[in-house]
Amino acid sequence: MSKFWRGRSVFMTGCTGFLGSWLSRLLIEQGAHVTGLVRDLIPESYLFRSGLAERMSIVRGSLEDLPVLQRAINEYEVDMVFHLAAQAIVGVANRNPIATFEANIMGTWNVLEACRQISTVKRIVVASSDKAYGDQKQLPYHESFPLQGSYPYDVSKSCADLIAVTYHNTYALPVCVTRCGNLFGGGDLNYNRIVPGTIRSVFNSQQPLIRSDGAPQRDYVYVEDAAKAYMLLAQAMEDDSLHGEVFNFGTASPMSVLDITMKILTLMEREDLQPIVLNEASGEILHQYLSSEKALRLLRWEPVASLDQGLQATIAWYRDFLTAQAAM
Repeated sequence: MSKFWRGRSVFMTGCTGFLGSWLSRLLIEQGAHVTGLVRDLIPESYLFRSGLAERMSIVRGSLEDLPVLQRAINEYEVDMVFHLAAQAIVGVANRNPIATFEANIMGTWNVLEACRQISTVKRIVVASSDKAYGDQKQLPYHESFPLQGSYPYDVSKSCADLIAVTYHNTYALPVCVTRCGNLFGGGDLNYNRIVPGTIRSVFNSQQPLIRSDGAPQRDYVYVEDAAKAYMLLAQAMEDDSLHGEVFNFGTASPMSVLDITMKILTLMEREDLQPIVLNEASGEILHQYLSSEKALRLLRWEPVASLDQGLQATIAWYRDFLTAQAAM
């Protein structure tokens, strides 16, 4: 157990989400006192199914409610904030941009403003996305690239990142921004994402669906590696010179949507279930992947799990989960 986290008061938005559930588990195992902001109770969330929620404090409320954030951070004497909550589904953002802007942009400035007003907060990590970079002529993305999102979700993350950095520049708020590639692993219940959606289709002996033409390339980062990256960054923020910095966490080894679908079919020994390519996706960037050279140089971070190792662990998790669901 790391002495750094033992007894530390941590506030997390998005704790019921995919990454938030994994990060909560690691923090609790390290002895942190975790308080999570929860808007919707999701019984199937890994946070609740695993019993983790019973080992942390839960505050009911939304990112759009600044007084709730102020009360929680103040009353729990929070030292460390992980802001993970967001409306993160591209299709939902395209259908309802206003709700996405409110959650992702207003929600971010609310978290930062609450932290600015409460002196106990010493570190804030704001979770962003590779999509904040928008469509770039050069790849992989580096942290110095301009933020130029074009579509609702991408723009919301570009704006949130700029707001986070301006709170540091203007108010010396101790904040860092993280931009991850596509996360995958057990516990992701958003089945419109390619990895869990494909695994569920194969489990049900159905051909997986690919919304695009299969060509878009993405980074695929195992979720436990990402959660550990967040904790490593938070610890490194003891060094004030890192405040206001942005860090990419990716593999720099992109795969096409079609290739990762085929890899899952191979690992699950169901190559007979050839994917159905719908070629109907719109409002998405074609190729996106990150350079993590800065994270390696300053944080000594690099992914531990290979793609095959991560996918095998993910497939095993969903087999257990979906089998249990089918038996209910």
